[in-house]
Amino acid sequence: MADVGGTLGFEDIVIDGTLPDGLPSLIPMTDGSAVTKLDASLNWPAYGVGLRRVFSPDTHTLYPRFTEQTARQALALKPHQKAVLVGYGEDPLVEAFWTRRQRDSLVERIAEQQWDLVLPCNFSIYGDWPRTEHLLNMRRCLLLAQEFAEAGVPVVPNVYWFRLEDLERYLAWVEDAPPPAIAINVQTVRDNSTWDTWERPGLHLLAANLPEDMPVILTGLSRTNRIAEMVELFGSRLTLISQNPHQYALHGAVMTANGREDVHARPEDAFAATVQYMASLLPSR
Repeated sequence: MADVGGTLGFEDIVIDGTLPDGLPSLIPMTDGSAVTKLDASLNWPAYGVGLRRVFSPDTHTLYPRFTEQTARQALALKPHQKAVLVGYGEDPLVEAFWTRRQRDSLVERIAEQQWDLVLPCNFSIYGDWPRTEHLLNMRRCLLLAQEFAEAGVPVVPNVYWFRLEDLERYLAWVEDAPPPAIAINVQTVRDNSTWDTWERPGLHLLAANLPEDMPVILTGLSRTNRIAEMVELFGSRLTLISQNPHQYALHGAVMTANGREDVHARPEDAFAATVQYMASLLPSR
């Protein structure tokens, strides 16, 4: 409780800032190496990198290649291309980041990397955990976003919920102190039962009650029907961040209307094909 400021409420949290201009509706993720080869035929406006590519799961320190140069330089991006840090990861990784962030000045050091946008860690909410853990982790998600904002980083807080009252608390907070956008990590929701009974109803409630002009960033949607439903809900304010193009490209596969197809393409060609297909499912900007 002391670590989160002695309260489980959101009333004292304010996340100021704005989204960078020119974000595309689809932001593909890469493995943190230079995107030159993958981007050769695309000239895509933005690329994302997961936290484990920047903050080591083994040593719990920042990798030198991201501390000795800017994020854009590390990814070999062109001046107009945006670098997005997607701070989601497995529990040991995000817990280590939280524990070490102040001692090792992690937030400030990431700010020095000049990311164009950061989605901070989202801390897990499991159904069989004590309710207090849910409340602590929801507050930690917002607190970490506030710390990045105070360090001058363009940041979007992650919202994670378990019950209806959680969503109602978020909506009350957004109404009182609106952040520049909200982010939702759906990559852990794979089976249809969990999607239909938990994630999907929450997304519908948010779509109906968030300010109409508030951007929404979803990470991890990979099924065409789910993407279509979220486009119907959120329209042009939706941004999708996805690992699919890179994961498929590693195996020469592409995403199509019929699902994954193993076409044995060169990785850069497969990557470009999937990026273009997924982007075609989203509103253009």
